[in-house]
Amino acid sequence: MTSKPLYKRVLLKASGEALMGSQGFGIDVAVADRIAGDIAEARAMGVEVGVVVGGGNIFRGVAVASKGGDRVTGDHMGMLGTVINALALATSLRKLDIDTVVLSAIAMPEICESFSQRVALHHLAQGRVVIFAGGTGNPFFTTDSAAALRAAEMGAEAIFKGTQVDGIYSADPKKDPTATRFDKLTHDAVLEKGLAVMDVAAVALARENHIPIIVFSIHEKGGFGQILAGGGLKTVVSDD
Repeated sequence: MTSKPLYKRVLLKASGEALMGSQGFGIDVAVADRIAGDIAEARAMGVEVGVVVGGGNIFRGVAVASKGGDRVTGDHMGMLGTVINALALATSLRKLDIDTVVLSAIAMPEICESFSQRVALHHLAQGRVVIFAGGTGNPFFTTDSAAALRAAEMGAEAIFKGTQVDGIYSADPKKDPTATRFDKLTHDAVLEKGLAVMDVAAVALARENHIPIIVFSIHEKGGFGQILAGGGLKTVVSDD
């Protein structure tokens, strides 16, 4: 463990499902508050934080396509779900007096600012937490891809992927108790093994921009800060 954080600027990817807590749908405010507390801890360490939140707790575009509906319309609906989650997390951060801004890839000026790299970098330089909503703004791309894209655009030194477990396993450890846990992998190994940590486009984009992916449990209170300080349970995906 070190008093100096390992990274100066990071991108946190949190799934929409994480915000559900034990509920079957929607947002558990207590969970949003806890995640906000972990982000506040990182900010107190001097780390600049950008956040991408999924929308699976509200709507998934692929659900429309799987039933014969239009995938593009479904993905647009999913993007709106990410905006709802972003606003909820921003509210939790502001309750902690953390200056926060939501930038959407889809223009909705009455609700939040529109994304541009210039605007995002300005807010980060001002010490604000920046939450990126609306995915990439394009259908057929996941919020994992949005996380890798925004991380590259903001010059993040690492992508922190908050998941349901404490790292990357060879199989779902909740279903297969014999699953092997990895401490370190390369981007190529993740792709070759077909490990379901982020989609292929996201991992490839992170690899091309030399951005490590750190996979940890989003449910472990204080885990984000512990890893930034050099401890904690995680799997590091890096070519270094």
